[in-house]
Amino acid sequence: MRPDLPRPGLVTRTGPDGLVFLPLGGTGEIGMNLNLYGCDGAWLAIDCGLGFAESARPDVDIMVPDPVFIAERRADLVGLVITHAHEDHVGAVAWLWPQLECPVYATPFAAAVLRRKLAERGLVSQVKLIEYAPGSSLTLGPFGLRFVSMAHSVPEAQAVAITTPHGRVLHTGDWKLDPDPLVGPRTDEAALAEIGASGVDVLVCDSTNAMVEGHSGSEADVRRNLAALVRGLRGRVAFTCFSSNIARIESIALAAHASGRSVALVGRSLRNMAAAARETGYLSSIPGFVDEEEAGYLPDDSIVFICAGSQGEPRSALSRISADTHPNVALGEGDTVIYSSRVIPGNERGILMVQDALARRGVTVMTDADHMVHVSGHPARDELRRLYRMVKPKHAVPVHGEWRHMSEHAALAREMGAVPHLIEDGDMLRLSPGTPEVIESVPSGRLAVDGSRLIPADGPVLAERRRMLDSGLVVASLALDRAGRVVGDPVVSAPGLFSEEEAGRGTLVRELGAAVAGLSHGALRDDDQVREAAMSALRSAVRRAAPQKRPMVSVHVLRV
Repeated sequence: MRPDLPRPGLVTRTGPDGLVFLPLGGTGEIGMNLNLYGCDGAWLAIDCGLGFAESARPDVDIMVPDPVFIAERRADLVGLVITHAHEDHVGAVAWLWPQLECPVYATPFAAAVLRRKLAERGLVSQVKLIEYAPGSSLTLGPFGLRFVSMAHSVPEAQAVAITTPHGRVLHTGDWKLDPDPLVGPRTDEAALAEIGASGVDVLVCDSTNAMVEGHSGSEADVRRNLAALVRGLRGRVAFTCFSSNIARIESIALAAHASGRSVALVGRSLRNMAAAARETGYLSSIPGFVDEEEAGYLPDDSIVFICAGSQGEPRSALSRISADTHPNVALGEGDTVIYSSRVIPGNERGILMVQDALARRGVTVMTDADHMVHVSGHPARDELRRLYRMVKPKHAVPVHGEWRHMSEHAALAREMGAVPHLIEDGDMLRLSPGTPEVIESVPSGRLAVDGSRLIPADGPVLAERRRMLDSGLVVASLALDRAGRVVGDPVVSAPGLFSEEEAGRGTLVRELGAAVAGLSHGALRDDDQVREAAMSALRSAVRRAAPQKRPMVSVHVLRV
């Protein structure tokens, strides 16, 4: 046996010594959470979520973090732990697991949600999905994990206390301090205080609402207000909320039934979440939902729709309803749509477009700006301060937020006696031994979900697509015989640039013909020279006709 090869039975680790934290997504942005902890060569992943593209990126709908760093080290990856069932924490598993091939650990509700996602990708039989009980403990390699139940806007959200030979980290996931969360228990403050008393070296904590003073509010307050609000409405009523907010769905359904209305879910994501909730024992206090096709025939005053699409997603149920293109649900004069959700930064334009389209149809639109119809699932500053007093961390790493959120969180952490460390995706932060510091920057980025494949969000395919969106496309075909004589007239189309009737298109045809006619006999026998001359002529013609445009140009040369 060669001396440089490992002996049989020994595990060779390639990761860093000591303890490090490495976010590949979700730090410096909201969404796409993918966090890595490295300890003595082993790696642990926490969460694997997706993000929705901003309105400035019409070429992309969904993005996921690029896992190339950990994919290259998957032999050392002891597992992927899911803290809760929100899309930005679990939605990328079915896309990225083939690159990771590790066991996945989730609570019963998150596992029920994940199985449906894996089934859609044909992976449910391949992934080793292991359920852990909320509040339980687990050991994966050098990582001792203790889960702590946290109130949030989805059932069974868990913080993770990570104990290693080099220190203890508390990774909060998403959380809040809700005295009455309605679905699931309150945040286990006793467990947090116990962990704090044992010593927490580093707190890795949610920053989403670090700029918001006070308290985030309680789901119980929303439930009371929804009941009173629905009671006073006439016509059809539609709510939109995050599909995973099971407590909100239950509150809307209870308000509807108290007013003598049935409830229909509109949108696949809502139906999947509700099915996962019933499978794991939630939503048992409300009757079954009416099918959306049947709901269309009920009297207007006897139905409430709960619709997916609170963030203005172009193909969502609410967007199609606002455009009057939904096959089963129509809203108009005298009807009401209630946004029981927050605006995720970057989605403002899409949401306003949907709301404007609804208003044009005579629909009354209500939001949390004028009614108590939503509370956040993330901690405001008073809740953050309370957590710091319970946990007493020596160091703090703000995550789950844009830079302005994390900066405010860092200032609050310093106020509470912790030393803050601001990092971004790809920064490897050594937590121990020694004082925490960034020791390396690793490849990180975004992949775009494009049909059934993943492609680099900033790669050449989407760059060309954006160029076509901005400047159009010129496609030309011309036929030559073997001697190089042009057969027939060239055919040129310029979608997104010139219509069939515009003079500019005719100019392109003439310029192309002239360029080919000017070639030597030898050049006319060479497809590459013909193609280059034609492309150069078309680009010059476009510059004269539309100086600000730089379209993609493609020329097909046929030999007949």
